[in-house]
Amino acid sequence: MAEGAGSGPRLSELLAAGRRLWEEVENGEEPSSGAPGVQEKVRQGLEALQRAAAMVAQLELFSENEDVEEIASADLKYLLVPALLGALTLKQVDLSKRLQHLESARSHFWRFLQLCSSYGLGSFSLPPGSPPAEEGAGSPGPTGPAAAQASLVAMASNRQAKIQRYKQKKELENRLASMRSCVESGQADEDQIREFHILQIQRWINTSLEEIESIDQEIIILRSRGAAKQSPAPPHGTARQVRAPMKPFILTRDAAQAKVFGAGYPSLPTVTVDDWYEQRRRQGVMPGQSLPQRAPAGITDEELQKQQQEKKEEDDDEETLQKARNWDDWKDTHPRGYGNRQNTG
Repeated sequence: MAEGAGSGPRLSELLAAGRRLWEEVENGEEPSSGAPGVQEKVRQGLEALQRAAAMVAQLELFSENEDVEEIASADLKYLLVPALLGALTLKQVDLSKRLQHLESARSHFWRFLQLCSSYGLGSFSLPPGSPPAEEGAGSPGPTGPAAAQASLVAMASNRQAKIQRYKQKKELENRLASMRSCVESGQADEDQIREFHILQIQRWINTSLEEIESIDQEIIILRSRGAAKQSPAPPHGTARQVRAPMKPFILTRDAAQAKVFGAGYPSLPTVTVDDWYEQRRRQGVMPGQSLPQRAPAGITDEELQKQQQEKKEEDDDEETLQKARNWDDWKDTHPRGYGNRQNTG
């Protein structure tokens, strides 16, 4: 039986204190795990278990080269120290150190599972020593139908393992409950004590496997959030520039209309379609191409031919050109039907 030396607390006392504080935190009635009283118990439990772990290492109680039969029955319970350390580490609520706490807890659970695996305690596959997000960074996984099939097989296998662990856990809890009173009262013999400790170890094996799986998922989420926060900002100038609001103005067909509509006071600025388009092109709003020449809406082919004929006559006859201009000016200021007083009743 291994016990500590000197005037300090013995190894058994440190383990008992750490386990008791973990049970109080796990089964406590506090409404929040972040309550000061709860966190103080977490701190005290971690301190006791860390001292117990240092003492176990100093005494060299366990070795991966030994068989479980070589461990004294009274010393089997000290295999639980790293598992309890992992469980209490997860109870810390400092969000700024959450990733650090997860990695520390995972290390404790993995150390416990490694010891149990080396001693042949339980039938399970030892998980990787590092979280998958750290091991697989930068290496793309396989894709395609084969990868999808492998993923489905892995999911089915994982689900089956979870179901099996759950059944084992319930069975172990029932057996432990039936033996607890006999062992804790001191009436159990050595074989019963040994079986009781091994059952506790096997229950914590299932708990550690579940915790590592949950920890790995949370670590991936936290690291992806950290990567998103550290992503570089978009280059300067790529954001859409804010343009000054446009002042109202009257858009006219040509310069003649611009003169007419701009003659009054007060009046809005006037601009022709060509001038407006050119201004917008210089501001980078419109593409650098000439304004397409298209007939106004509602103009028939006959009227278009008439306009072309008039334009030809204007080019040939100076007097005709002046008359046409006067006629256009008059039409711009007089709507169609102006002066028609027939059929007014």
